[in-house]
Amino acid sequence: MYQQVIQTKKWDRDEPPTEDELAQRMHDEGLEPTRWSNVAGTVYHTHTHDYHKIIYVVSGSIIFGFRIIGEPTVLTAGDRLSLPAGIEHNAVVGDEGVLCLEGRL
Repeated sequence: MYQQVIQTKKWDRDEPPTEDELAQRMHDEGLEPTRWSNVAGTVYHTHTHDYHKIIYVVSGSIIFGFRIIGEPTVLTAGDRLSLPAGIEHNAVVGDEGVLCLEGRL
């Protein structure tokens, strides 16, 4: 059972990841990745999901806001977000847009 806690893991290598590399990581976790992207400045207003979401950023950046944390969380290429169901959050896409892979638990 996954903890009901937001978890982020920053990319730990100098070179950025490839989309295939991140997709393989997701498959290794038992996840089926779905690809999505948005242009710079796209805003996702406060909402929740009824499923546990895993996001890997392939390129660009996205800034998440969580009421329970209070500080924004910036994700860039290679970073991973684990977001449990029911957690209120919002997001704004960074200046270069964003490309992500997403899976559901």
